[in-house]
Amino acid sequence: MAFWRIYYHLVWATKERQPLITPDRETELYNYIIHKSDNLNCIIHAIGGIEDHIHLIASIPPSLSIAEFVKNIKGSSAHLLNKNYRLSENSINSISFSWQRGYGVLSLGSKQLEQAVSYAKNQKNHHSLGTAMTSLEKYDDEE
Repeated sequence: MAFWRIYYHLVWATKERQPLITPDRETELYNYIIHKSDNLNCIIHAIGGIEDHIHLIASIPPSLSIAEFVKNIKGSSAHLLNKNYRLSENSINSISFSWQRGYGVLSLGSKQLEQAVSYAKNQKNHHSLGTAMTSLEKYDDEE
């Protein structure tokens, strides 16, 4: 493969912005996304989010479209969580996990990478302190 350095800031939300990324799901979800991305020859530089959406800072090789990467990650991660978390009907975990349609993507230069990594990793702080950047939180045109 040819030499490449391509960086993206991706964001997508849970269906209807439900708070489905619970603490017990978060670690498994993030580890799965990192592992699956590695299998697709992609690099996850950072991952972070809150209960209803995630941010990925990723490098996706030119041989794989962004749309195919996102489709693969969203579909397989939802499948994993639905398979692993079938609990009581009174639990948030009993709600079928799914992602909202669409996603947001911004391209990054190498000089922006460190700042984007920090932003993704500190999502909980940004949202609790009200310092989340609106332009980096969009996941579709309708917001």
